[in-house]
Amino acid sequence: MKKVKEAKRYAKALLGIVGFDKALEALVELNRVHDLMVKSKEFRGLLVNPQFSSEEKEKIIKQVADRLKLSESSVKYILHLSELGVIIYLSDIIKIATAIYLEKKKKAKAVVMTPIEISKDDGERIKSSLSKLIDRDVDIEYVRDPSLLGGILIKVGSTMYDTSIKGQLRLLKDELIKG
Repeated sequence: MKKVKEAKRYAKALLGIVGFDKALEALVELNRVHDLMVKSKEFRGLLVNPQFSSEEKEKIIKQVADRLKLSESSVKYILHLSELGVIIYLSDIIKIATAIYLEKKKKAKAVVMTPIEISKDDGERIKSSLSKLIDRDVDIEYVRDPSLLGGILIKVGSTMYDTSIKGQLRLLKDELIKG
């Protein structure tokens, strides 16, 4: 629970620092840093380990920033998180900041799982229907899942819309059990 509170606090701070007009750029940059942390144990160790001095961290982060093309505000933010020892929450901070950003911009990200490939026309109909349902502009990621027998499964944030045959049979079973 503390992890989520901390991540939310720093996500809000990030958006406050960079502003909503540059939030998307900052989130992309932070994702690059997070990816590097996942790939390189040495880099992650540098950021997490309190035995490294601020000067050592700053020197290496600035070198990495040149390669990753990070803005000055992102570099300062990463250094700040590292100094406070909350850099380990970076993936959660990115997720929460993205959710807050999308909420403010009246946008949503949806994952649509289907057993078959979706045609362009069907994709447009799904996008249109989903936009009307949640009253937001929707960016959709399509995932092909052959284990679904039919229908689709849609995840928007923490909400699931299940029109799959398996889901409908589960609802029918629950209703029959209730009597």
